[in-house]
Amino acid sequence: MLCPTETGTASSKILALVGNPNVGKSALFSRLTGKYVTVSNYPGTTVDVSRGNCWLKGAAIEVVDSPGVLSIFPKSEDERVTRDLLLRDRPEIILQVADTKNLGRSLNLTLELAELKIPMVLALNMSDEAEQKGIEVDAARLAQILGVPVIETVATTGDGIADLRRALSQAKIPTIQTHYLSEVSDAYDQIISLIPKELKETEGQNYSRILAQTLLYQDYSIWSSLKPWLEKLEEQKALELKSILTRQSSQCSKKFIRPISILALDSRQQQSREIVAQTVQITGILKSSWAQKLGRAAMKPWPGYLIALGMLYLMYQFVGVFGAQYLVDLFEKGLFGKILNPAVTKIVTTLIPITFIQEMLIGPYGLFSMALTYALALIFPIVTCFFLFFGILEDSGYLPRLAIMLDRVFRLMGLNGKAVLPMILGLGCDTMATLTTRVLESNKEKIIVTLLLTLSIPCSAQIGAMLGMVAGLSWKIMALWLGIVVGTMLLVGWLGSKVVPGVRSPFLMEIPPIRIPQLRNLFKKIRARLLWYVREAVPMFLLGTFILFISDKIGLLELVKKAGTPLVVHFLGLPQKATESFIIGFLRRDYGAAGFFMLAQNQLLTPAQIAVALTVITLFMPCIAQFFVSIKERGLKTTVSIAAFVLSFSLCVGGLLNWIFKIGWITL
Repeated sequence: MLCPTETGTASSKILALVGNPNVGKSALFSRLTGKYVTVSNYPGTTVDVSRGNCWLKGAAIEVVDSPGVLSIFPKSEDERVTRDLLLRDRPEIILQVADTKNLGRSLNLTLELAELKIPMVLALNMSDEAEQKGIEVDAARLAQILGVPVIETVATTGDGIADLRRALSQAKIPTIQTHYLSEVSDAYDQIISLIPKELKETEGQNYSRILAQTLLYQDYSIWSSLKPWLEKLEEQKALELKSILTRQSSQCSKKFIRPISILALDSRQQQSREIVAQTVQITGILKSSWAQKLGRAAMKPWPGYLIALGMLYLMYQFVGVFGAQYLVDLFEKGLFGKILNPAVTKIVTTLIPITFIQEMLIGPYGLFSMALTYALALIFPIVTCFFLFFGILEDSGYLPRLAIMLDRVFRLMGLNGKAVLPMILGLGCDTMATLTTRVLESNKEKIIVTLLLTLSIPCSAQIGAMLGMVAGLSWKIMALWLGIVVGTMLLVGWLGSKVVPGVRSPFLMEIPPIRIPQLRNLFKKIRARLLWYVREAVPMFLLGTFILFISDKIGLLELVKKAGTPLVVHFLGLPQKATESFIIGFLRRDYGAAGFFMLAQNQLLTPAQIAVALTVITLFMPCIAQFFVSIKERGLKTTVSIAAFVLSFSLCVGGLLNWIFKIGWITL
């Protein structure tokens, strides 16, 4: 039974979903809360958390889907958000979601969560996949060992959800305790002994233990998470306590040859293995399925690169041919050309006699005739196809395998395979991808990836428009454009690795199994992304068109065209009208790409000019939103330096390519 989901009906009590990445946590969240949820940044961060409501013990309780983590002792922004959620918000119940096939990995997190002394339930999700692999878990025995209810579930089909709802009402504080080395336990106790008695009362004892462990691991970000707890002390006394504990924990940790965090992890892993030995049985002979074989093949250079090229070709056919040709033609010439545009034109000319407003709405730079036509008739069908294709790649488990396969390539740029994730996300939105550079561990990697996102990663709408431009033309154009973009990325990344100070961090990544994507999950994901496009991108199209309209009216557009003629016409070899696309490209690069798409559709660009336009708009500055987010993440000086380099570099590459076409070194 689902509870009301209207805003403001949530109880102050919280049910927190916690689990490793790729365990089906979000699907389980959807089963518990229904489809109406809110997604927002966790306070003080840019990490999204989903919130919804459900009934528990006859009352509404807020369900929070925390980011997937490997530990609550954080090494990334996602893990810090989950840690803060558990400490700052102090949920009434923790629902840990585990992958039944990889129980040992999940139990490491279970032992950490047990330190919080919060009532818990453990959901053994993906139990159907475990059964197919011949893995059997004695849930009753596991519940006895942990001291919490353990329920087997299959979130994608809903199996076990009813049992899980009942178990949540019977959540218990875990009885299991981690068996640390005596030296490690003594170190914890030494720090805890310094904490005043008034902070150890009731649940404060649990905070004391987590605080001691975290400080001994040399992570001092926990102070902000425990601010409400520390407010029980006078301000001066709290400051003195922080100083004493920080100094003492630093001195204590230096007594260990190996980092104390590694020693503690070894203890938890050993205990996890012991629990698995008591509760997990492997039945029958395990044989590699076709999915497992395909998954392993996708991570090897051969046939991994061939599979990647096959995916690229399928994307071209689905997004560039089906979306950019068939669907765009259906929307632009059919829906808008024959129905909406004539109807709106008739309504506007009949009801609004003012010429200025008529031109603003339906003129050459009209909000409807240009902005909405571009945004909804040209780009919307294309991004829908791209989001569908990208969603299939995500849910199938292919993207992490691509990251592993490309790790060797990224090493040349001072990066590792983890950098593939924000760069792949950049194919959806460069702005959000810039935020996700937080998953990278070193500042060197963050700067290089931000540079490459700004320079060479086109967003979804831009990709669609560009694929539409080359659809039906020579394959040489596509190959040339792809070669220049990839070559540029490798060259600039390699140079960046030599110039930007710092070291490359080690590469660790969880690999999910290859799965057939669930249509229900795909639909929800695509719907959310399309709503984002309508809310975020369409208003920028309207703003960009309005600026063009006003610029045209006051004569500024003509002046810019004339000023840009030497650069656009003579240096890049493009028609003067292409200047408009570059102008609006400063607001949104995908809008600029849409302008070139229209020029190509109206046969105003030759194949050589299409190749130049594709190259320049790809390497051009991304949208203004990404620029401001980059300032927030990397700082003003770094962002301005990146922007100046990218703008100059893109124009130089475009001019060089135009010169090569003119002298006949390349023919299309």
